[in-house]
Amino acid sequence: MAGRHRILLVIAGGIAAYKALDLIRRLRERDCDVRAVMTRSAQEFVTPLAVGALTGGTVFADLFSREEEHDVGHIRLAREADAVVVAPATADLMARMAGGHADDLATAVLLATRAPVLLAPAMNPAMWSHPATARNVATLRGDGVRFIGPARGEMAEAGEGGLGRMAEALEIAEAALALLAPPAAQSLAGRRVLVTSGPTVEAIDPVRYIANRSSGKQGHGIAAAAAAAGAAVTLVSGPVTIPDPPGVTMVRVQSARDMLAAVEAALPVDVAVMAAAVADWRPAHEAAGKIKKDGSGAVPPLSLIENPDILATIGRHHALRPRLVVGFAAETADLLANAGRKLKAKGADWILANDVSEGSGVMGGDRNTISLVSAAGVDAWPTMSKAEVAGRLVARIAAALPREASA
Repeated sequence: MAGRHRILLVIAGGIAAYKALDLIRRLRERDCDVRAVMTRSAQEFVTPLAVGALTGGTVFADLFSREEEHDVGHIRLAREADAVVVAPATADLMARMAGGHADDLATAVLLATRAPVLLAPAMNPAMWSHPATARNVATLRGDGVRFIGPARGEMAEAGEGGLGRMAEALEIAEAALALLAPPAAQSLAGRRVLVTSGPTVEAIDPVRYIANRSSGKQGHGIAAAAAAAGAAVTLVSGPVTIPDPPGVTMVRVQSARDMLAAVEAALPVDVAVMAAAVADWRPAHEAAGKIKKDGSGAVPPLSLIENPDILATIGRHHALRPRLVVGFAAETADLLANAGRKLKAKGADWILANDVSEGSGVMGGDRNTISLVSAAGVDAWPTMSKAEVAGRLVARIAAALPREASA
């Protein structure tokens, strides 16, 4: 049965083509009908048989196929799609798109479509950073093409890493559905929103640090949803490997002290959502050089001191407290009791409590289970994707604010 949305997936040649199989599954889980076009080089990495088994239909590959052109045709493929997703989008395919080429089925479809187009680039970091690729990306953005990623990470080539890794399937699926969503109600137009995200890192010496497993996915998702709702968003983020959300002002930090300074510099705002996993402690002294073993077997002492409490600082700010202060409680036990104590201790309006114990999959994962704790009680939310959590939270924020916009 056809889904609510018709997605045309173009799979180009690259090692990341294997991720297209998971992307098809993610899209179909979201009630999408997926058709696939594969370039000739893509078939060197995944087979049309595997792709067709997941889409449940014909895989299109040849511009000059008598059977395919008679049955559907590249114009119909282009016109019947609600959105076109290219994953992976290689440097070569993007160059041909930017030049308006139509010498194979993929480029012909991309030139003929009037549907929104989403590219998920994947290539070696040197190729992504090359001036020719930058020019092509700028041209495509100017033509209205949307991008998701690339992200930082390890490449297929041994020892290679950097910006060029294709976004994960779930991120691409969510971005594709966002293209098809009705224009977001500008429920936060005129508002200023501050979001913190990701971990903080606290240096022990020049090569070692204390940190945590936060990926930043939830905080970045909240920032993206607030921007889509019309807010002017400042996102203060610790070190993460995920792409910057569109339409936000990014401030990148390392330590908790850096984050506090950036948060205070961003005030005044209407709403502060403190989603970062801030390290509670830091080394009392950072060694000037790498701490070395001395051969004695003795363990060097590591003295810790408490970091500034960013949520409490904002929640109890005398002059510039936001109208709405939202914090997170990432707990491994006594979830609601700990969240309730945090609500009072930090001066927050809401605490979003979630279980991050081993096996929950929340830290670094794509889904979350939230209980919103406030003075009015506890509102338990079902398990959702982090993007869905972000959307629900932004809608709740918009409903809670006074109707007049800030100056």
